[in-house]
Amino acid sequence: MNALANLNALLVAKFGPLGPLYAVGLLGILLILTVLPSMLKRKPEPFDKLKAMRAKSNTTEKGPMLRRGEKQDKLEKFATFLEPQDAETMSASRLKMLRAGYTNKNAVRMFHFAQFALGIGLLLVGLIYTMLVAQHQEVTTQFKLLATIIPGGAGYYLPQYWVQRRLQERQKQITEGFPDALDLMLVCVEAGQSLDQSINRMAKETRAGYPALADELEIVSHEVKAGKERVQVLRDMSERVNIPDVSSFVTTLVQSATYGTSIAEALRIYSAEMRDKRVMRAEEKANTLPTKLTLGTMLFTVPPLLIILIGPSVAGISKVLNMGH
Repeated sequence: MNALANLNALLVAKFGPLGPLYAVGLLGILLILTVLPSMLKRKPEPFDKLKAMRAKSNTTEKGPMLRRGEKQDKLEKFATFLEPQDAETMSASRLKMLRAGYTNKNAVRMFHFAQFALGIGLLLVGLIYTMLVAQHQEVTTQFKLLATIIPGGAGYYLPQYWVQRRLQERQKQITEGFPDALDLMLVCVEAGQSLDQSINRMAKETRAGYPALADELEIVSHEVKAGKERVQVLRDMSERVNIPDVSSFVTTLVQSATYGTSIAEALRIYSAEMRDKRVMRAEEKANTLPTKLTLGTMLFTVPPLLIILIGPSVAGISKVLNMGH
């Protein structure tokens, strides 16, 4: 009991009244970090055991394996914690990562690991910062809570913000480059190339200006070469991209293939509509410019002008009042 009392007095003297609470919290975090890996280890499945045995035999007989696809993921044993167990939630998370451009099979796992690591890491950084500040000056309980919780929350939501920002940038890039890609596709089709060859050529030519669109077209080209049905491949691209223009384009191609109409004629009409739509988007941005300039003028021009006009009068009035007193 005397040892605990002495330890409590030492913590209060070093870190203030909340010193024991800091010590308990730090000890709890250390215990969690120590026990968590053993609790989250996933039991090996029979197929995983067979795969490991086969990889080991291949390594011993034929030397080191050169295929990158056989490299084991270090986070796979924590998949029960880092991946949603619900199939619907997992599918939605996987689709979101695909729309953001992360096509690796462990993208969802890495995303949740980044959330967990940054949240815990910045929470510890905030806790250490609070303890250092409390040593030099007295701080309030509200400051301690905010300085600890805000960095942890920021670290947790930072990966989500990054993925959402990347998703929006990719959609913007695909929307801007889609009319040019349609014009190129129309030229290729009218020159006698097949639809698959046209898509492959579009992927190569748009790589420099619109890499996100080129990636999606390359996925379509590879899936068609692998033997997947073209209609299903196009619908999968529409679902991945989640852009109305691409969805309408896929619908146009599917209807043209279903009813046997000319693909070149359908592309000519649709590419003209896409060009008109791009002009309308540019005109819409131009029409919003006067409103933005008006707000900027009101914020940065009117206040200095009022100070210049009214300032001397206010100074003169205050001088007269001081002379009267």
